[in-house]
Amino acid sequence: MIDNKDKILVLDVGLGNVGSICNMLSHIGIENYRSSSPKDIMNAKKMILPGVGAFDAGMSSLNIAGLSDVIKNAVQNNDLHILGICLGMHLLFDSSEEGVKRGLKLIPGKVRKFLPEDKSIKVPHMGWNSVNVKDCQGIFKDLVVESRFYFVHSYYVNCANPKNILATADYGGVFTCAVHSGNIYGVQFHPEKSHLFGITMFKNFLQIVNDAKN
Repeated sequence: MIDNKDKILVLDVGLGNVGSICNMLSHIGIENYRSSSPKDIMNAKKMILPGVGAFDAGMSSLNIAGLSDVIKNAVQNNDLHILGICLGMHLLFDSSEEGVKRGLKLIPGKVRKFLPEDKSIKVPHMGWNSVNVKDCQGIFKDLVVESRFYFVHSYYVNCANPKNILATADYGGVFTCAVHSGNIYGVQFHPEKSHLFGITMFKNFLQIVNDAKN
């Protein structure tokens, strides 16, 4: 029997998509469990931070559960590897134009709203789109430079440091769709809805953590 510390923790504080992510991970043989326990977060080595909805609501959920500082401490001091998905990635940043609350401030930058000059471009950005990868390693290992992933979002991240940009996509202009800083990863798209591309990404994230432990 695999101990929880060897599984991927999927944070469950009502931010959405938890079931889809857990089902995908289980389907491809990756052990996982849901939790919102501070103790579990502090003991975990790998965690997915999912999210659907508004920035302030997401941060309120973390703050009310008393998890914001716990997550930051685990990432910065306990070598917790974290993968933020969609809103979960936004919460890794300093702030958002969508609200007034402070983010986790694990990656410097701000979340901005899509304001395409071409009014024929609809917001939210929804559906499949090609992703231009800067380096086909890490979570993008074994994925082609232009992989396709499924998006649903009206906001995107603006990194203060270009070195944190892992991949971009184009929707009325180029925007950042994947980020990386040390043991922190974030993706704007939904790997749990992206079939083989998403499966490969989840496996890569697991491998990164396993390699870091050895």
